[in-house]
Amino acid sequence: MKTHKMNMKEKVEHIFECKKENEADLKDVFTELFITEGDLKEVNQEREIMKIDKNIKPRKSQDRPIKCNDVFRQNKKKKKIVLTKGIAGIGKTVSVHKFILDWAEEEANQDIDCVFLLQFRRINCIKDRKISLHEFLQKFNPELKDLETSKKCEIYKRNLAVIFDGLDESRLPLDFHSGMVTSVEERSSVDELFTSLVNGSLLPSAHVWVTSRPAAANQIPPEYVGLFTEVRGFTDQQKEEYFRKRIKDDTQASRMISHIKMSRSLYIMSYIPMFCWITATVLQDIPIENNEENINTTLTEMYIHFLLIQMNMKSQKHERKTERVHTKLLDSNKTLILKLAKLAFEQLKKENIVFYEEDLKACGIDVSEEDFESTGMLTEIFRQEAGLHEMKVFCFVHLSVQEFLAAVYVFLCYLNKNMDELQFFFKGRQRKVRTDHIDKPDKNIAVHDLLKKAVRKAMQSQKGHLDLFLRFLMGI
Repeated sequence: MKTHKMNMKEKVEHIFECKKENEADLKDVFTELFITEGDLKEVNQEREIMKIDKNIKPRKSQDRPIKCNDVFRQNKKKKKIVLTKGIAGIGKTVSVHKFILDWAEEEANQDIDCVFLLQFRRINCIKDRKISLHEFLQKFNPELKDLETSKKCEIYKRNLAVIFDGLDESRLPLDFHSGMVTSVEERSSVDELFTSLVNGSLLPSAHVWVTSRPAAANQIPPEYVGLFTEVRGFTDQQKEEYFRKRIKDDTQASRMISHIKMSRSLYIMSYIPMFCWITATVLQDIPIENNEENINTTLTEMYIHFLLIQMNMKSQKHERKTERVHTKLLDSNKTLILKLAKLAFEQLKKENIVFYEEDLKACGIDVSEEDFESTGMLTEIFRQEAGLHEMKVFCFVHLSVQEFLAAVYVFLCYLNKNMDELQFFFKGRQRKVRTDHIDKPDKNIAVHDLLKKAVRKAMQSQKGHLDLFLRFLMGI
């Protein structure tokens, strides 16, 4: 299994920040997060837009931190499931990667013989297949194919940890009342494999760790959960530690930290690691003077700054002409941004965060390799992932970027009175009537009426997939 350990290390040892050349060693930038034991009673009522505001409140003294490497040791119950929730960008995936890296480098959790990482965004590609657990794991860990038959059976008798990242991205029905799988060679649906691992009928001695955004966490029945944790982001001390690791120049880091502290809203929002990264990107691009700079500090405004920076990078790196008419540059970027924003919104409506060639083409984006690579804007905020069976799979660099661009698209449609694109918010069901009812939006509808419709639509989502989008749309 040395090959497996090496492969797992390669998967997680770098943290990806937009461009390939900006990859950093995870250990160089990793900052321990504030993770605590959560309350399962609250999970059914949670909305992400509320969680952001709730986390701003001072932490209770009785909240004891749990290190990511200790999640299985903290689980004292017979149930092996660890369920971890946290809002978008709070560091769930990075914590999982740090756990795996420390295991692969034999620095922690050496009582665990084998760790498997399974991302729901990739699982969705094979969700309709009949497959055994061993075949399923081979799809994501090709090195298992080289094992002799005798060793195949031996692996599943060892102490295993199976990590499922991103439950909120799952397209599985998650039917815990369907048929249960008990053998690693038994073929069944991917959904039954997952539910059987969770309820313990399959690999009952294995550790299972599931991460999720808050509103989707209730898909796991509480009776199967041994430990429920919540990633709550950075403490004030951890915020400063992150910026000093992220900004190598001590003087620049100190000035940036001082600047952030001068803005109460900016400092508060910095408990979200993804927001810290975007803030660092923005402030590195804008010279910070000795006097207090007037930089807008809402979540939405910081993402706007971030997008403008990426536009500027694109023009600098990919435009051959040294000078170009400013309006033409803006028009060029506007066309591309609108295409990306349309893609973001159309796929968010379907709860999709990974897309295929046909999805991009439907929004006017050319996916031929030459055009894709030469379009700098795409490579700054959009990327191609390794799909299964050489299938081209695309996604935004972070789900929050997709949600932001989707909000940009909706706002632009409103400004341009393109009401056909906003029908999504006006769809509903009449009581006692089975047919869909659609209120046709008035071209002169007030913005607060559109926001009311958007709030209502967001609240109807069981997984809360429109929560952060709604925050961006409202400009919070």
